[in-house]
Amino acid sequence: VVASLQGVTDRILGLLQNPRRDGPWDRRGMVVGHVQSGKTANYVGLACKAADAGYRVIIIIAGIHNNLRQQTQQRLDEGLIGVDNSRVPGGSGVGRIVGVGRHDSTRRPIAFTHVTRDFNKATADGVGIPLRDLREPAVFVIKKNAHTLRNLLDWLKAHNRRHNTSRIGQPLLIIDDEADNASINIKKRREEVSRINSQIRELLSLFDRSCYVGYTATPFANIFVEPDDADEMIGNDLFPSDFIVSLDPPDDYVGPVSVFGDNAAPNIVRHIEDNEDLIPLRHDIRWQVNDLPESLKTATRAFVLARTIRVLRGQDRTHHSMLVNASRFVGVQGQIRNLLHEFVDGIRKSVRVHGGKPAAWAERDAEIQALREVFDAEYAASGVHWGDVLRRLHESASAIDVLVVNSKSRDALDYRSYAEGRSVIAVGGFSLSRGLTLEGLIVSYFLRNSIMYDTLMQMGRWFGYRRDYPDLCRIWMLDEAEEWYAHITEATEELRDDLMRMEQIGGTPRDFGLRVRSHPTSLIVTARNKMGTGQQVPVSVGLAESLIETTWLRRDAEVQEINRKAAIALANALRQAGLNPAEREHPKYGRVFGNAPVEVVLDFIRDFKNDPRSDRTQPEPVLEYIERGRDDELARWDVYFPGINPETPQVRHDRTLGFALGCQRRGVGTSRSTSRSMMITSRQRVASRGMEKVGLSSEQAQEAETEYNRNHRSRNYPDRIYRRRRTRPLLIVHLLVLTEDGSEHPQPVVAWSISFPPTQREQHTVEYMVNTVWYAEQYGAESEEEEMTGDDD
Repeated sequence: VVASLQGVTDRILGLLQNPRRDGPWDRRGMVVGHVQSGKTANYVGLACKAADAGYRVIIIIAGIHNNLRQQTQQRLDEGLIGVDNSRVPGGSGVGRIVGVGRHDSTRRPIAFTHVTRDFNKATADGVGIPLRDLREPAVFVIKKNAHTLRNLLDWLKAHNRRHNTSRIGQPLLIIDDEADNASINIKKRREEVSRINSQIRELLSLFDRSCYVGYTATPFANIFVEPDDADEMIGNDLFPSDFIVSLDPPDDYVGPVSVFGDNAAPNIVRHIEDNEDLIPLRHDIRWQVNDLPESLKTATRAFVLARTIRVLRGQDRTHHSMLVNASRFVGVQGQIRNLLHEFVDGIRKSVRVHGGKPAAWAERDAEIQALREVFDAEYAASGVHWGDVLRRLHESASAIDVLVVNSKSRDALDYRSYAEGRSVIAVGGFSLSRGLTLEGLIVSYFLRNSIMYDTLMQMGRWFGYRRDYPDLCRIWMLDEAEEWYAHITEATEELRDDLMRMEQIGGTPRDFGLRVRSHPTSLIVTARNKMGTGQQVPVSVGLAESLIETTWLRRDAEVQEINRKAAIALANALRQAGLNPAEREHPKYGRVFGNAPVEVVLDFIRDFKNDPRSDRTQPEPVLEYIERGRDDELARWDVYFPGINPETPQVRHDRTLGFALGCQRRGVGTSRSTSRSMMITSRQRVASRGMEKVGLSSEQAQEAETEYNRNHRSRNYPDRIYRRRRTRPLLIVHLLVLTEDGSEHPQPVVAWSISFPPTQREQHTVEYMVNTVWYAEQYGAESEEEEMTGDDD
């Protein structure tokens, strides 16, 4: 890990401007990490090396909450400054030696902030030396707050400008943590957010020589910044025009791919199905929580058990945490915390009285019996016996504190003061959703309805390092939330691959920008506008190098028959064009028509009755996109009818297309399906893994896999790598036997997928028109989850 950190910080430092270079310069970049993957350690290392290289002013802009700024300051004190001045009156004088200060105290940066105090003009004046006269770098760790930024700007202007110019001559490095949060200038956001953006730009403009590096795990908003947006007074916007570095997580990182990817561990996610009466997904500030859902009680029991198992494994002198994120309102969070405290207290009482008894006697108690049932369901394969767990339950449950963590709470999510380890159940909202680390997080209970890419991924505090206990980790969430995360994970990995390719070819975001900024699925969920009621909203989506699928189908039998006839007409048209279905080594059991004319594909899409909720397969924009390329890149197609082994037990055979196929089986996602529409699988996936390899030669497939191997350790190849090697688009026509509520639908239904190749032409987008009801239903009504005044966290 240390060697990896050394290498990547050297790489990032090499992308900064040389601070000893004369003349004015300005450089902008971004580092894309993973949620809870060690971004802070990375930028602390970068700050150390930048100080050695000659940067004289280093400003770390931490999150928008005090607890995150304090956490960041602690890390900088230990990793760069070497002194903790928080206990020194007024923040001046000699503080406690910490971290690197114990290793070498011959060089010490000048700290203008400390753990208990953000930037303050009076404290800064107390240093008494202008920046230009400091022999060591000046370091500021400030909250991302308009008032703080204004104080810093005013102090810098008043004390540090040179006499013959309005600018400061010392080389500046700004590290913007969570750079997609509050730093982005979007006109329809509240004025406060745009003000922070303008203040950061003004801060950069105040220095002759400056470098800005944004750090985030969710870069969608940043790459959509207009690169040429500039203001005469405050300078260029914060588009990372010079570089974007994508960080690889270490082997022991449990991230979105591990939890929600195609080959995710099957034993992590549990679904919440009982919340609506007690904690509905949508509720207002006045909601009264009268009891906890059984799923939350089960999750809490799982946490108590998991903590006990870690104690039995010898992991007792460490931290253990549970996250409960079920409401954005401070008042509701307080009610949940109080009910959880009562519930945990009830567990303590039961295990105090019965924990030492033989299991058969102890289980006469209803709570002990419930704990046993959760143990059998969740942790029977953990390698420990129930009897051993039972004997240690009292010790484990007694150590657990239930806290509420939000802008109004007095509870502190403090782990550092607990050398023997701390065990907490943290109830919160937005304060737990970005940047803050929950040490030793084991169990998460997530019940939120925002599905903005960045908001959701930042809420995923369960991502992180789980070296000694990944088998114990559990996440309770709605099944539709699991679908959202799966979709976002795939889109994010595609974007990371693009960034790696950009770096490999030596491109910059400005050169590579059109492709990055018009990523086909990111735009729609990072456009945080609030639309007026009832208006039509244009949503632009690029289709080049993307997969689109009919993830929703109509239940109407007449519509399904129309779609079957469209598939039959397509198969007939292919044969009439002189093409024969080929049985290929890959895929088995299906039929492939190669080099098919575009006209048969256009006719099929026109004839197919699309469900309105299958948004990216609306016929008009898809047909428009294909028509644009019908004379060159999209003139010839591969058409694939997949099938399964006809000898598979209970397989449904179909011969209506003129050849025999074993119909594929798919489940109907029950959570969001309606009386008129069916969602195909809970993850809204139609094509199986590996289908986009169809139509490629063995050499093309090998090239795609070799390129992927250069940047990834896994050999589970995602389909997007084959998409990039396509020279012809691929239409996949599925015959599906659907299962719902334990029974099969009587007739196979038709669905389709299209894998579009890359384009050499200017990237065009197609425009979908959706109303605000659809937008809110698909992508969430909340445009932001900023902490507000009042009782909204």
